[in-house]
Amino acid sequence: MVASVVPHPTITLLQTSSLTSVVQGELERMILSGELAPGAKLTEVALAARLGVSRGPLREAFRMLEEAGLVRTEKNRGVFVRDIPITEAVEIFDLRAAMDELVGRRLAENITPAQLKEIRGLVDQMEQAVKAKDAYNYHLLNLKFHDRLVELAGNGKLTAIYRKLIKELSLFRRLNLADGWLMPISANEHRQIVKAIASGDRESAGKAMFDHVIESKERTIKNNLRQQQAHPLGRANR
Repeated sequence: MVASVVPHPTITLLQTSSLTSVVQGELERMILSGELAPGAKLTEVALAARLGVSRGPLREAFRMLEEAGLVRTEKNRGVFVRDIPITEAVEIFDLRAAMDELVGRRLAENITPAQLKEIRGLVDQMEQAVKAKDAYNYHLLNLKFHDRLVELAGNGKLTAIYRKLIKELSLFRRLNLADGWLMPISANEHRQIVKAIASGDRESAGKAMFDHVIESKERTIKNNLRQQQAHPLGRANR
């Protein structure tokens, strides 16, 4: 009779930890893509069945997502996808503006020709998306452009904080780029950012990135006000 093999406690811990990370990653993808909408309740039984996992890794993933600011737990009610109010979205934009100004100043001093070519290529793709009236891919390229600039600035702490803020901001349902006429304006702002960075002028590059975020904030505020006027019975913070 062959004795059953009992996994070493460390191996068991690693297996559980790895599974939790996979579950967290999938839930995060579902939240950021809008598949799990802001305000939606995360039901353990349904999600465990859908993902083919037990409730243990799922609950641990919930905890990690709460730490990341993507879900909230309500006592006796359950876990919900967070719904960011306009006031918090504005605060995030202000933080982003300050961070992006620093990024622009650093890149104007340190960016390499190869890196400059890379970000120019991203703007080229964005302009192609504008011509194709492809708002979805424009949005993805927009996120990639800004994330890459922050990454190239070479400050790991800033990059981590920036990415957390961007994930939280995604929970605020904005329609800035849903209006097709705004995409060319946005694309031109990105082109001006690249020109400013390429010039090597720290002040100009920092200002271009700061102004771009502030313009996006103002567009968000105006869109939110327009939605409130169109749906006066909706929630006060939307």
